[in-house]
Amino acid sequence: MNKHEMHPESLMMSHGYKPELSEGSIKCPIFQTSTFVFKTAEEGKAFFEVAYGLREKDEHEELGLIYSRLNNPDLEILENRLCLWDKAEDCAVFESGMSAISTVLMEFLKPGDLLLYSNPIYGGTDHFIKQVLTKFGIHVVGFKTGQSEAEIQQIIDNSGHGDRLAMIYVETPANPTNDLIDLDSCRKLAERNSRGEEKVLLAVDNTYLGPLWQHPLQHGADLVMYSATKYIGGHSDVIAGACLGSAELMKRVKALRTFFGNMAGPWTGWLLMRSLETLKVRMDQQARNAREIARFLETHPAVERIYYLGSIPEDDERNQEIFKRQCLSPGAMLSFDLKGGEKNAFKFLNKLRLIRLAVSLGSTESLAQHPASMTHAGVDPELRQELGITDKLVRLSVGVEHYDDLISDLKQALDSLS
Repeated sequence: MNKHEMHPESLMMSHGYKPELSEGSIKCPIFQTSTFVFKTAEEGKAFFEVAYGLREKDEHEELGLIYSRLNNPDLEILENRLCLWDKAEDCAVFESGMSAISTVLMEFLKPGDLLLYSNPIYGGTDHFIKQVLTKFGIHVVGFKTGQSEAEIQQIIDNSGHGDRLAMIYVETPANPTNDLIDLDSCRKLAERNSRGEEKVLLAVDNTYLGPLWQHPLQHGADLVMYSATKYIGGHSDVIAGACLGSAELMKRVKALRTFFGNMAGPWTGWLLMRSLETLKVRMDQQARNAREIARFLETHPAVERIYYLGSIPEDDERNQEIFKRQCLSPGAMLSFDLKGGEKNAFKFLNKLRLIRLAVSLGSTESLAQHPASMTHAGVDPELRQELGITDKLVRLSVGVEHYDDLISDLKQALDSLS
């Protein structure tokens, strides 16, 4: 008889946790401690040998608890559970999404290397790539959504550093325009530009669709990253990030995390474990709400254009094909252009009552913001215009409220513009 394979949403309640080790507590306690006691000096030596890579773990050996900068029960159980959604071998959780992104980029790039990245990307990532990595002698070059594989290869070749391409960094769907990047095509580019043992890595920021609606590792990505603040946390009460991938690559990520000291603490780990229990329920409701809101926005005269994965035009065969192959849902993020530019965009945002005017996304409450002057204010103005991040663009993160109430709030704010 075949053993039934549990769904991730069922395993979120118990996977990786043994109540008998914590006085029978049904929920994992918060292990608010900096250090852990060894039973013997020999045990301490064995733990450190594995932790510092002096030897490999034995087949059935578990890395013992040493110090919360290295490992902590809350963190380890959380990382084990996050692996289930993406079917990853290992996971590292950080104190912020930018901690995860910056640690990955600093670990796998060195002076002289070339980083190829997609546009648009989150404003903080854009700043780190252009203003920080370049200080360390790392060359960076971007490509835009919609460019063909041949066109992107030409960008690599024309950079003058194509022979040192080390990583392709992609954010898809892109923040805030929902532009799609073909991950299979990026995988081919990575393989074509690899040199023997020097493999070009493909790293993907999957924050916009979260761990439910897209699985980049299954489309050739080597590493997938999240701002766990968003859907994974989902309650606007914790800042965190995560990176997942193969055991080999994650060993390097975790090693640098140890020395950067940017691992998540026990409170963060505990809060995220709590949130994982309702992740699918929340995200399913958010996606349902987003579909209803998109239908409404498409008919309102004040809305010029909508950017939503469930509204890709039928004649846009490229994006239709990528969406069907790569995405499991249109998600709960949408943006739209308002007639009247920044003046009407601000008036609309100021009129909202139920929907909150705030940055971030993926939380239980619906949030609206103005990317050009807020999250993407640091992006070069000319590039912003090229990418469609204009003064008339508003971004909406759809929450779990009743969609009738959300539509009512949107309607009264939009009606005020006329």
